[in-house]
Amino acid sequence: MDIINKTQVKVFVFTGLTDNDKLALFLFILFLHIYMVTILANIGMVAIINSSTTLHTPMYFFLSYLSLIDIFYSSVITPKMMHDLISVSKTISFNGCALQFYFLAALACSEGLLLSNMAYDRYAAICHPLHYVSIMTKKKCLSLVSLVTSMGFLQSVVQTSCVFSLQFCRSNLIDHFYCHTPSLFRLSCSDTFYCDMVTVFIIGSSCTYCLMIILVSYMLIIYSILKIKSSEGRQKAFSTCSSHLVCICIFFGAVMSTYLRSASSDFEKLEKVASVLYSVVTPMLNPLIYSLRNQEVKRIILIKIT
Repeated sequence: MDIINKTQVKVFVFTGLTDNDKLALFLFILFLHIYMVTILANIGMVAIINSSTTLHTPMYFFLSYLSLIDIFYSSVITPKMMHDLISVSKTISFNGCALQFYFLAALACSEGLLLSNMAYDRYAAICHPLHYVSIMTKKKCLSLVSLVTSMGFLQSVVQTSCVFSLQFCRSNLIDHFYCHTPSLFRLSCSDTFYCDMVTVFIIGSSCTYCLMIILVSYMLIIYSILKIKSSEGRQKAFSTCSSHLVCICIFFGAVMSTYLRSASSDFEKLEKVASVLYSVVTPMLNPLIYSLRNQEVKRIILIKIT
């Protein structure tokens, strides 16, 4: 699989998740079920929110957009990963790799930014309930979603241009199941320092920005909740935030652990597990967490079923 020096790689080969045929078949069946649940749950969430007038609020508007992101986000990696599990050839073209990388980086950043916007929405609802409608107007919600999408795709243009302008002339074997930044850097025969710094800066600044908004929002939320005298009122306020907090912990925990660096083979295996968690499992968990932990959504689902 080695490529002659000075010859640009045209096709990449993934090592995939496993070389064990029996395990590969088991993983294929498992991920097929996860992907089907992801698509159905997210489409169902969008349909329920759009068809129920009681859910036409900023919180559910953001939630429906989160479901749309998760549908595309999961589809960027999961179908190709499943194909490679049962295929002898685990190849992807250079342009295909660049395209996969572009959409993954764009959608991952968009999801992180959207989660921070949802934290701001919860802050406005709990800390300024009397002015919530005037703060979170339809125009403002649309502007925030447009900003999230624009920032996600613009930063992805920078990352993708930087990574795929490198020369790949050593090997075409990517030790992963998708076009993963550190794995691509290891294959490059160019100086990757500049691209490495760009990637660290973009991911680091994006995560810091998102987490700062989330942290400040929830500090103010907790302060406001503690001032509520009735325990029932405090419990109701906390319950509206719990689903969002669970999604934040899963998403950002998996993303940050994926981009930590280590040379050990054990860490590389752990990195693949974290990648599966945030790229395959998280898009399935988001709608399930919100539907199972949200009384209003559960009530509407029961009405639709009956």
